[in-house]
Amino acid sequence: MEEKKKLFQFKTSTIVAVGVGGAIFWLLFMFVKVPSPIPETSFQTAYGIAGFFGALFGPIAGGLIAFIGHAISDAVQYGSPWWSWVIASGVTGFIYGISFKFLKVGEGKFGVKGILIYNAVQIAANAAAWILVAPILDIVVYAEPVSLVFTQGAIAFVMNSISAGVIGTGLLAIYAATRTKEGSLNKE
Repeated sequence: MEEKKKLFQFKTSTIVAVGVGGAIFWLLFMFVKVPSPIPETSFQTAYGIAGFFGALFGPIAGGLIAFIGHAISDAVQYGSPWWSWVIASGVTGFIYGISFKFLKVGEGKFGVKGILIYNAVQIAANAAAWILVAPILDIVVYAEPVSLVFTQGAIAFVMNSISAGVIGTGLLAIYAATRTKEGSLNKE
């Protein structure tokens, strides 16, 4: 019998996922990135991790992992978080986690349909966060130049979509392959 997934359930596993995922996100965000020609933007491998954890544990875990990991990284590197982008990271992780409701990765199922669902959700998440949330908050909170922040946002959208798409999809496929599928064990 299939258990109905609750999108906003907060369990012990969610807390553990936030701790582990937030630490991994923070370390990747600080040390495993490729700078772009646009100032203050990089190809961030951390968004693949946020997508992976969000798809496995839901929007609360995904949002907190990206928010906390980004905030700690900024605080350590720059002395204080750049809140507009930290919030945008949290938005991406939260929306990545919506895919949890539609996926069965924990049951060992992540085929073409799952890959398409996950990637549609992560692309929408990155579009919302980097084309809308981050630039608008940069303008409102920090009075940043409009042309700069929308250029940065567009570049971040593309790079983070690639990161979440390639790394997140790969990790989800590998994880699903390690899970025992229902009905795969036969009594001899």
